[in-house]
Amino acid sequence: MKLIIKKFDELTPRELYEILKIRAEVFVVDQKCAYQDLDSLDYKCYHHYLEKDGEILAYTRIFDKGINFSEASFGRVLSNKNYRGEGFCKKLLEESIKFIENNLKENIIKIKAQSHAVNFYKKLGFYEDGEEYMEEFVGIKFPHVNMVYKS
Repeated sequence: MKLIIKKFDELTPRELYEILKIRAEVFVVDQKCAYQDLDSLDYKCYHHYLEKDGEILAYTRIFDKGINFSEASFGRVLSNKNYRGEGFCKKLLEESIKFIENNLKENIIKIKAQSHAVNFYKKLGFYEDGEEYMEEFVGIKFPHVNMVYKS
């Protein structure tokens, strides 16, 4: 198993294809939500994932402060459905937090969490920052909560 973190221009065509494929599987197919995943923010972030034998086990993209929020952030967090419950997403996000602290030199991270994942993020040290709100994607609403981590 390998932990990979790359800027957009460092990704090979195969790596980019695998990232976009699994994002479509999770966010479009599994969540039954047709939306524009390719939002041009991919150019501005770090693509962070766990990979084994060419298969992505867990993925997120990391943002410097000032892109999603005034704080550093991450998003598009996903776990490959074939490996859910094995702790890969937790391991990836622990490494993402370390990367933000050590490489981006930030000690505050703010995210938009789907409400069903709030307890997962709390176990990583995040706390709720505000009330639940609805994020709408092509007519489908998903409840979200902003969450903050401070080291």
